[in-house]
Amino acid sequence: MLRFILARLGGTLAVLILVAVMVFALTRLASGDPIALLLGDQATAEDIAQARVQYGLDKPLLTQFGYWIKEVAQGNLGQSIFLQRPVTQALAERAEPTFFLATFAVTIAALIGIPCGLIAAVWRGRLVDQIFSAVAMLGASVPSFWMGLILIQVFAVWLGWFPASGYGDPGVPFIERLHHLVLPATVLGVLNSALIIRFTRASVLDILNEDYVRTARSKGLSERVVILKHVLRNALVPIVTVLGLTLALMIGGAVVTETVFNLPGVGNLVVRAVLRRDYPVIQGTLLVIAGIYVLINLVIDLIYMIVDPRIRV
Repeated sequence: MLRFILARLGGTLAVLILVAVMVFALTRLASGDPIALLLGDQATAEDIAQARVQYGLDKPLLTQFGYWIKEVAQGNLGQSIFLQRPVTQALAERAEPTFFLATFAVTIAALIGIPCGLIAAVWRGRLVDQIFSAVAMLGASVPSFWMGLILIQVFAVWLGWFPASGYGDPGVPFIERLHHLVLPATVLGVLNSALIIRFTRASVLDILNEDYVRTARSKGLSERVVILKHVLRNALVPIVTVLGLTLALMIGGAVVTETVFNLPGVGNLVVRAVLRRDYPVIQGTLLVIAGIYVLINLVIDLIYMIVDPRIRV
């Protein structure tokens, strides 16, 4: 177990170094000068040159990259050019809505996807299977912004049950902030449940054809025990993988949903940073998101050992 964890941590470090190189290179290859955007059209060439020296953008690219990596190794992601504060502070301010949105949404996706996929597999070829398969295809095809606008119109404008946008003021109770996340979490949860339905159905169908399932039925076990204890448990490995990757995707990819609902999350921060060419924010945020991805993958591998003891061998 310890050797496995150390090996995965080494692989994680290698992935993060590769991501750091790619992120740094891509941000520098993008057109636009953050200093010119920061100072505006009235800035002189001397003002721009002085500001570039202040932010270290006048140095060679390899020097800039080396300095950034050194700071990252010390836990410092840099100083935002436009926000005028550390990137870690900016991320910390935006992390709460994104984290709870992703957690809320993946919970909704699991509560919809796993039971529906299980029922579709058990009742394969019947009407309920066709309905759930059609719902999964529809969910994979509907744009998140369109569904978000529909939910806002129905539940926020017409019925007035939920807020249409925002995350609430910092002083409001936490439960009220979660109230703001119901609609965006529903959008992400319902749409991402389509993938979980398909994976659950396919995984359960594979297990249903195994010999030990037929043996369990021949022993006289009830169908409920066979499905829940023998089939679902052994089908959980690919399902856990999809759930973990879905959570990581929501943390890093809920940009459209956060924009539609005007949530002050990490996705919104990245969009603004890209428009402003705020190099430190772009680099730091993408590196953190990549770290979350590889960390979730590591956790998934550890969960495998709990769910399926055969993997420990």
